[in-house]
Amino acid sequence: MKRRSFLLGTAASLAAPAIAQSGWPHAQPVRVIVPFPAGAANDAMGRLAAQRLQDKFGATVVVENRAGGSASIGTTAVLNAAPDGYTLLASAFNHIIMNHAVKGVTFDPQADFETIGRTAHAPLLMVMAPKLPQQNVAEVVAADKAAPNDWTFAIPALGAPSHLATVDFMQRTGVKIATSPYRGTAPALTDVIGGHVQLLIDASFALLPAAKEGRVKALGITTKERSPLAPDFPTLAEQGLAGFDFQSWYGLWAPKGTPREICERVNALLREAMREPAVVQRLNTSLLEPVVETIEQTRTFIAAEVPRHVALLQAANFQPQ
Repeated sequence: MKRRSFLLGTAASLAAPAIAQSGWPHAQPVRVIVPFPAGAANDAMGRLAAQRLQDKFGATVVVENRAGGSASIGTTAVLNAAPDGYTLLASAFNHIIMNHAVKGVTFDPQADFETIGRTAHAPLLMVMAPKLPQQNVAEVVAADKAAPNDWTFAIPALGAPSHLATVDFMQRTGVKIATSPYRGTAPALTDVIGGHVQLLIDASFALLPAAKEGRVKALGITTKERSPLAPDFPTLAEQGLAGFDFQSWYGLWAPKGTPREICERVNALLREAMREPAVVQRLNTSLLEPVVETIEQTRTFIAAEVPRHVALLQAANFQPQ
């Protein structure tokens, strides 16, 4: 059987119901590449999207974690993949400014990929090593200014919301805290729990369980207002950082040149999945809220986000690493 896109094959299934019902045994597996380690928020959202693809289309969908290079390794694998619908990228906010944050990245994330759509967004959470005595942001800032060599911020991925929020936090508070880059949330969180580094800002999705269990000390969330899903967490804005507003968000992309019909079908599936009550409830338990957008709406959102965050990196004199 001639190789063809599994989603375009879906469109043809009205003429070939036997093939559709049998799960397309001649089609190859679909790869959803996650450029982060297993266990990260990006990984969980990628696996959720992959499961819905498999359930809806009957194809075998395989999630591949290709971490490293601040997400550039897995992203480049998708960049170089055939644009036939068999390879998708499940990534997040940092994808859109990767060429401004990661040394050696020469592609344009907006021009060189097909946008499929966002899936969910969530506030970030700032946490601290559990044995430290400070209880809030003001006390952390005072302690750092008194002994700056005692403090380090973990950075799960360059160019991610966590990285930008950390840069903005230091600019607003006037502290100069050393940063330590990691290959994803899991190893960064492990070192904060162990007290090897002191501070971490990252997606609430990934840090909330450790905060609730007392393995890290939660200092606040990064949105302008408290989350209705976790109203007990104070915001950083109400702790003296007026206007501080960062969110993590997740989405899917495809290699440049992937047929529009494929992208539209996957986008429609995502919008359908993000409306399912069970999915909404599952996301909400981790402070995630579903996003239901067309391809054009996601593109418009991204076009507005990039200049804001590139300007923040430039103001901090950040050089790609």
